Amino acid sequence: MKILSALALAAVSFTAPLTAAFAADLPDLGGREIVVVTENAYPPLQFIDGSGAAVGWEYDAMAEIAKRLNATLDYENISWDAMIPAVSEGQYDMGMTGITIREDRAEMVDFSDAYMRSEMVMLVRGDETRFTDAASFAADPDLLFAAQPGTTPFYVGVYDVLDGNEANPRVKLFETFGACVQALRAGDVDLVLTDGTAGNGYVATSDGALKIVGEKLGTEDFGFIFPKGSDLVAPINAAIAAMQEDGTIDALNTKWFLDYKMGE
Repeated sequence: MKILSALALAAVSFTAPLTAAFAADLPDLGGREIVVVTENAYPPLQFIDGSGAAVGWEYDAMAEIAKRLNATLDYENISWDAMIPAVSEGQYDMGMTGITIREDRAEMVDFSDAYMRSEMVMLVRGDETRFTDAASFAADPDLLFAAQPGTTPFYVGVYDVLDGNEANPRVKLFETFGACVQALRAGDVDLVLTDGTAGNGYVATSDGALKIVGEKLGTEDFGFIFPKGSDLVAPINAAIAAMQEDGTIDALNTKWFLDYKMGE
């Protein structure tokens, strides 16, 4: 089953310059333990599967990074709204949950190089006919939008779809992305914004209950986050570059965005 469109696949990119010499010469962390915090609510990057296991693109990527750098991983869970402050305070060594690289966040945490680029899409119910794009959604005051506070979808929805008022009553806030989607399916809200990766995944496993409408609303680069000044940023950037150079990233994209049937 194909989950990503050709356009979305083409958008997966990396910002670091790649050379064979750079990719082959990776640091050795000597078995160091890295405590990684995540939310497990953003398929297919990280989520809980039907057996109760934590899986996803980011888990596979981090396992490969740890192997190449001679490190061990210890995972913890936290809500999205607490993640960046907790990493900033040094409670964890790094965080992962499809975190968009933004200048305001970079004031609190350090980012890795981008490991993925995705495009924002409009996720709606499969039988939605009242609007077909951002303009027609904004024009109907009865339509509601769900988002997690402080996320890129929240800001895009407020400033690019609605009127720029963060307290607009049409914006309904939820603690997790999964809760946003549940509210959409239940008819409590009418729109969820998400990157194309997660959006196409939810559509593919919804049996027609969800669809994507309108034009893409922009792009976002994902990165891992670290406390400011962390000495893990450089080795993890080196591992990301090496994995891009030798095709490992392409293999992960195929596994999670083309071959894997989420929810089965």
